[in-house]
Amino acid sequence: MNLNEYQRLAQRTSNKKADNIDHILNGLMGLNGEAGECIDILKKYFFQGHELDKGKLIDELGDVLWYIAETCEGIGVTMEEVAIRNIEKLKKRYPNGFETERSVKRNE
Repeated sequence: MNLNEYQRLAQRTSNKKADNIDHILNGLMGLNGEAGECIDILKKYFFQGHELDKGKLIDELGDVLWYIAETCEGIGVTMEEVAIRNIEKLKKRYPNGFETERSVKRNE
């Protein structure tokens, strides 16, 4: 499955009555909530003696992905467009791959 197919399929479970701003609001609010659930899994591992629950983390990352698709829908772009733009930005920032020095001085 590619990102655009995922986005199309994810919209099957989105509110059909939502307008663009509703998709954006739902997407960004949900994204933050699900990111919180991801970090909670890691917190339990580091500080509460739990095993790292990779299955649960995969489930929550799937929810993050759904909310990204929802936000993309609201702003009228595809997930593929977002992914391509991100890779282009990273290539400019780190033309030879990650370098600590470029990371530290990236605002210069």
